[in-house]
This record gives sequence, C-alpha cells and structure tokens, in this order.
Amino acid sequence: MALAIVYSRASVGIDAPLISVEVHLSNGLPGFNLVGLPEASVREAKDRVRSALLNSGFEFPAKRITVNLAPADLPKEGGRFDLAIAIGIIAATLGLPQTQLDPLELAGELALSGEIRAIKGALPLAYASSKANRTIVLPTENAAEASLIKQASILPAKQLLEVFHHISGQHQLPLYTAQVSQTTPEYSQDLQDVVGQESGKRALEIAAAGGHNTLFTGPPGTGKTMLASRLITILPPMSDEQALATAAIHSIVGKPVDPQTWKHRVFRHPHHTSSAVALVGGGSIPRPGEISLAHNGVLFLDELPEFDRKVLDVLREPLESGSVSISRAARQAEFPARFQLVAAMNPSPTGSLTDGRCSSEQILRYLNRISGPFLDRIDLQVDVPKLASNEFSEQASHRGENSQTVRQRVITAHNIQLTRAGKSNAHLGSKDVQTYCQLSAPNQQFLQHAVDKLGLSLRTYHRVLKVSRTIADLAQSTDIQKQHIAEALNYRAFDRMLARLTNN
Repeated sequence: MALAIVYSRASVGIDAPLISVEVHLSNGLPGFNLVGLPEASVREAKDRVRSALLNSGFEFPAKRITVNLAPADLPKEGGRFDLAIAIGIIAATLGLPQTQLDPLELAGELALSGEIRAIKGALPLAYASSKANRTIVLPTENAAEASLIKQASILPAKQLLEVFHHISGQHQLPLYTAQVSQTTPEYSQDLQDVVGQESGKRALEIAAAGGHNTLFTGPPGTGKTMLASRLITILPPMSDEQALATAAIHSIVGKPVDPQTWKHRVFRHPHHTSSAVALVGGGSIPRPGEISLAHNGVLFLDELPEFDRKVLDVLREPLESGSVSISRAARQAEFPARFQLVAAMNPSPTGSLTDGRCSSEQILRYLNRISGPFLDRIDLQVDVPKLASNEFSEQASHRGENSQTVRQRVITAHNIQLTRAGKSNAHLGSKDVQTYCQLSAPNQQFLQHAVDKLGLSLRTYHRVLKVSRTIADLAQSTDIQKQHIAEALNYRAFDRMLARLTNN
C-alpha cells in the first residue's frame, strides 16, 4: 500500500480553500478513480495526467489508483489540480517522504507533454498559501501575478519534471523575485480634453473627492461620455489592499493582472443590452459580473433609459452594501462590488427637450424607465448643455485645469474624510451623517425648504448633506456653509426636469 498527500487550493468566489489531494495506490485491477465532488474538467484530469507522466519519462503505475480531493463536499472545477495529482502519483509510486510534500502547495494544468499551463485565480491562491506559511508552486505564466502578494513564496515551473526534481532534491526551483510597480498611475486621457462644460468638470471633482454616484443629462454630443471616462484620472490612488482586491476579482475570471499597471483604476462600460446576470454576476458556477469587475473603479452606464428597468433595479442593493451575494441551488458566493456609478442619458427620446418632436407625456414615459429608488441612489445629477458655436471656439483655447491639478485637490479632500470618519463621504451611514454633517439652524431651514419644494426623499436628503460635506472638504471648511448646500442642491438637474414636466 502506498499513500501520498499533496496540497492544492480550490477557487470559491475570491477565496481559495485548501484541498488535500490524497493519492492511494493498491493492488487489484488497474484503474484510476477520482472522487471528492469533481466537475467534468477535473474528471478529465485522468487522461491529462496519464499522458503527462508518460511523456515526462515516468511510468504510469499498473495499479488501482484512487485520488480523493478533500474536503469531499466542496465542488472542484478546472485543471488546477492536475499538477498536484501527478506529483501525488509519483510520490506514492516512488515512496517519497511526506515531509518533502508538506511545505508545498501545487497548482497548474498539465499539457499532454508534461508542460504546466497557466490557471485562473492565482492571486487568491498565493494569498491563501502565504497565510498558511507554505511555498506555492505555480505555472511560470502566473508567477508575476501572484507576486503582488508580497509575503508569498513562489516557485515558478514550466515542466512537471522540474517540479519532481525540486521535491526530490535533485535541482531546486528558484524563488520568484517580484517586480511590482509602486508608481502613481498615469492615464492617456485628461480633463483638458473636454472643451467647456466647467460645471460638469466641477461635478466630477466633487464625485471623485467624495465617491459619489453621478448622472449626466444632456443632448447628444455635449461631452457626457468624455467627462465620465475622465473620472478615473482624478480619483485618489488606491491602497495596496484595494488594488489587491480588484486584482483578485480579475484573476478569478482569467483576466491577466499586470504588476506594472495593477494600481490603475478600472473603467467598465457595459452595453445597454446587458442582462442582470452580466451586471451583478451569476451562472450555475457563480462568476462575478460587471459591478464586481468595477470594484474600486468606475462603472459607466451610457444611454441609461435604454437599460431594462429590472436590470437597473438589481444594482440598488450593491450600490448600498458594496457587495453582492449570488445564491444557487448547489453553491453560493459573495463578491465585493464597491464601485462608483457614472451614468449618462439624453433628456428625451429625440435627444432634446426643445426640438418640439416629443410631447411632455412621451418625455415622461421615457424618463420613467428609470425607477425612483434607483435615482435616489445617485448623488449628483448634472446638466450637460449644448455649447453654442461661438462658445465652442472661444473655450477651445481655454481648456481649464488638467487632471493632475484637480487630482491634488481631490486627494486632499479625500484624506480629510479618511481622517475624520475613516471612509469617503458617500459611504457615511445615517449615524455618521448626524455626526459629521451637522448644520446650523438657518442652514437646516434653508435645506428643508429646498427639499420640500423639490419633493426629495429622506434618502436624497441625506445624499445632499453628504455632497455638501464633500464640497466643504474641497474648500477645507470645517463646517458646512450655505453656499456648500446651495451648490449641492444645484446638482439635482433630473429632479428639477421631472418637476417641470409634471407641472406642465
């Protein structure tokens, strides 16, 4: 009887639970049994491992082989267990001491030639193995990505034979030396690319400083998309923890993570025909959707009323909680989704309120495709008007401030918020609002009168307070002043448009 235990890791959401690959060789009719709730791609490992062993110069044992992937109640998928199974068979056949296997965790898909191919989810795997104080053996293609975990001990390998030589002590694999960029991200786009639209740029600055969700409303061709795409150029830098969380999500879906650009904010721009599953995630094996891929970045929804209303409404809970839980009959997964929403839309089906082609009823029907509860979660509603031809030529030579200048003010205001509450203003809870967004009696009366006139909800009232707090932070003011509240109320363009159409 021969037994070997090799350690690997599965992929469940953004976690990588430990899997013990137990290989038992016994006398009897030759066979290869793989147990432990393997998916189809894992069951196919039997043929890959057999060919990889033979083509690497090993004999495939003519015995009864039982491979158990423990714990047995955790579903396993993908080809990541191939390397661990192959090494387990070799160790059980040759009688390698278990002490040579215990310090290592192995993950990699085997080609029929014995070459080790890249896998998905190397980053969460490296993080989990470092927490367990084990060295991880990974495909060479995954080493750079896994090196984002500074404390991880990584051994990159290209061939099955190299891993065997390392375990048997014949030739040691070299530890991977990380080459991770810590420089400030640079973007090709800049705020100066946008001609005019100073109110839109000011709204972007407020949104970046406080993490506020934003809606741009205006006719086609006024620069709504240009403004939205430049938000990432003025956002404060991500911490290492935030950047790793974002990189981990991209890792588990198989998107390469570049150590040189890993701290760049993500800008996701799904088409308006996207389904609810595409946005929030799902599938029989839960996968992250666009909102999780935009974690710590920007999710831009262009042509907002063209999205299905039910699709938009599934974003309401993640916008509040910063995460999304996906439950299926067989398994559940939770993914982070702390994204900043930026949306753009035309004010009418024809693109203009004043072209005379739509009645008030048609315009209201178009605008009502967006539910009230969804709009309540948008802090800034910004009007992006069409520039007259003479204004365009005049402002083309005066582009305003560049992104770097604005970004410095944003970082200063953001640091004020972190020092005061430990979070951005957009993420303040109701108790935090009472503590950090207090108003004087005259200012409270001024805001209450405006709320009553516009018919705003309590949630919107709190959001106006948060925006006012951010504007005060940009001005480095300790207290919220009347001019800060007035500017915050000015960014309710959609509410005013609805009120005007309803009263006509």
